[in-house]
Amino acid sequence: MRLLAIETTGLAGSVAAVDDGNPLAEFDLPQDQGSSRSLAPALQRLLAKVGWQPKDLQAVGVVVGPGSFTGLRVGVTAAKTFAYAVGADVVALDTLEVIAAAAPTETPRLSVAVDAQRGQVVAADFARAPDGWLHPAGPARLLDVEAWWAGLPPGSVVAGPVLRQLAGRLPSHLVLLDPEYWLPRAAAAGRLATRLYAAGQRDDLWNLVPRYSRRSAAEEKWDAKRRE
Repeated sequence: MRLLAIETTGLAGSVAAVDDGNPLAEFDLPQDQGSSRSLAPALQRLLAKVGWQPKDLQAVGVVVGPGSFTGLRVGVTAAKTFAYAVGADVVALDTLEVIAAAAPTETPRLSVAVDAQRGQVVAADFARAPDGWLHPAGPARLLDVEAWWAGLPPGSVVAGPVLRQLAGRLPSHLVLLDPEYWLPRAAAAGRLATRLYAAGQRDDLWNLVPRYSRRSAAEEKWDAKRRE
């Protein structure tokens, strides 16, 4: 099964071509350009690299959040447009699950967090199942940074892009994965999407929208203005 994976939850992102769960190629989007400018050229280069035509794809896996408002909108829109144009299915992926999917196999449990602004994170815990994958051990939560790490028992392994902002602040009872595992990657997204697709997941092209950790500041200000 040939699948295209799109990850644009941060300022840049990555894309990958995955064949039967095996990543064939992965390209990083340039950090000096927004994903709105760099995504389409990267997809063209990716398909050329692996020798695929757009019509060869069975599915597009896209990371839908939580993450950057602009990045998520660009990635989800591109995935929906591409899938519609070539008649492929869409598989929506959670940012935290994509990060967990790339963790080393010797990691039995993992807590992943992404920045939710205003001193908060969106965090979820994962446990490795008999199938070898880290599965969610409960729902994701929006909570204060201190509440996240205070609720983790000693020796807990943690990952996630928010760790780049917490250098020197994390308590000593936590174990940090190597930084190469902190960010979501398109190759890991493609592997996860392949597993979910094989299990029967298909997401509605027309109703698929980004999953934000909270409403944008502009929306909250507008609501406050209306209440006034």
